[in-house]
Amino acid sequence: MRIITGKARGLRLNVPKNYDVRPTADRVKESLFNILGNKVNGAQVLDLFAGSGNLGLEAWSRGAAGIQFVDNNRASLRLVESNITKCRAEAECAVLQCDAPTAIARLYKKGRRFDLIFADPPYNKELLQKVLANLAEYPVLAEGGRLIMEHSAHDEAETALPPEYVIFRRQKYGETCLSFVCYSADAKESAVREENTVVED
Repeated sequence: MRIITGKARGLRLNVPKNYDVRPTADRVKESLFNILGNKVNGAQVLDLFAGSGNLGLEAWSRGAAGIQFVDNNRASLRLVESNITKCRAEAECAVLQCDAPTAIARLYKKGRRFDLIFADPPYNKELLQKVLANLAEYPVLAEGGRLIMEHSAHDEAETALPPEYVIFRRQKYGETCLSFVCYSADAKESAVREENTVVED
């Protein structure tokens, strides 16, 4: 597992051992960031279910201004912290030990808003549905922001999307699916202007 490009290009991250973390595969990660393009540069990023910090640190390497990592597992956060240190990214990164729905509420009440949110929970546990419910109540995603969900191709989390959140692209890699969601009061109009595709790899 490595940083693909940017200021930490090629750096190998510490990987999880002996507990349930499923890092995003490099080819899936590369596709994800290719789709986001320049939206990463200067962004405030929320990495839910952070695991190893793989996605958030890739965003940092590509020019994101700040990364908030969230995970409920202390062992995962120790791994995230070790990778932040390895990247020398302490100044731009923060960690929070908390379940994702509770973190969304806390961050919203503190006035935090994010341009990008990564949500990559364990598959088939209905965790995305809980995240989406809290995003409806506590909209920490900034106007025009992007929510990227990694989930099983069989997960029906998309049916739980609040009306302000519209999928504009889905990318499938076997059993893994990336869903790209835009948030806006005019989300439906925004989605029409985006590339609205389902791609299988």
